[in-house]
Amino acid sequence: MATIRKRGTAQWEARIRKKGWPVTCKTFDTKIQADQWSRHIESEMDRGVFISRTEAETTTLNEAIERYILEYIPRLSDPKREENRARALQRRFIATRFLANIRGKDVAEFIKERQDEGTGANTIRLDLALLSRLFEVAGSDWGMESLSNPVKRANKPKMPSGRSRRLEGDEEARLLAVCPYPFREVVSFALETAMRREEIASMKWSQVDLKKRSALLPNTKNGETRSVPLSPNALEILRTLPRKVSGSVFGIDKANITRNMLIAARKAGIKDLRFHDLRHEATSRFFENTDLDVMEVRAITGHKAMQMLARYSHLRTSRLAERLAGGKR
Repeated sequence: MATIRKRGTAQWEARIRKKGWPVTCKTFDTKIQADQWSRHIESEMDRGVFISRTEAETTTLNEAIERYILEYIPRLSDPKREENRARALQRRFIATRFLANIRGKDVAEFIKERQDEGTGANTIRLDLALLSRLFEVAGSDWGMESLSNPVKRANKPKMPSGRSRRLEGDEEARLLAVCPYPFREVVSFALETAMRREEIASMKWSQVDLKKRSALLPNTKNGETRSVPLSPNALEILRTLPRKVSGSVFGIDKANITRNMLIAARKAGIKDLRFHDLRHEATSRFFENTDLDVMEVRAITGHKAMQMLARYSHLRTSRLAERLAGGKR
């Protein structure tokens, strides 16, 4: 049975007491809202589908983010970066809202706020991914089964076309000529394997099997283990490297890889070249210079979505034309 009473001068409290169910209450601005809510909750109780919303209605997004930081983020491969993103979200107005009250329109307003600040689409999508994971964890692990995920109902900002910067002319030779040891070997290895910066920086000798010509990457960006086959050139690079007590293959962290790349590109007089562009270059070469099919390239590069590799399909147009003409595969 629902009891509705006025609280103060501008609020109405609805309280439901029903046998077999916990006492449930909520405060509203109008009596009509309190009546509508009461009827809805009583209907769910009658049908046996009621799930308490109390925790979701009394937990702010800020409080949920704090719990997410403590319990979930430490499991991630790069917890510091994710914590920084979460802390930034805590400073947003949306973080003052109760979880149960956040709707798709609130997420849309957050997106617009970020866009008005000039924030890039990819950064906004990463913020939304964190919010979405938080709502999913709250619903599955924190007992807030009634909580829906408002991020799923919001229109995400459209991603710009991916970078397509490749090495041109003698840029590779010029770049390698100014790279110091062991960064020169890092650059050459990236061009042979299409491995990401973090993967190269964290690679240990225990992951490398020179006899089987492969490197096992247990912690990739996609959270999946990947085995990368090593070309003769990649093997030769590894054989020239001294073994370190730390077990690190190249002995250079990801921050120094980025810093060395900026310095080397500037010294070589090469404009707008980033280390990640080497991964694009290496992937392009797999399509241009080998007979590997898309699934085999994907197994090497670790691209999670096939759409990411679709933009390389034009590199084999001439080979497809040969096959249509009855030439060799």
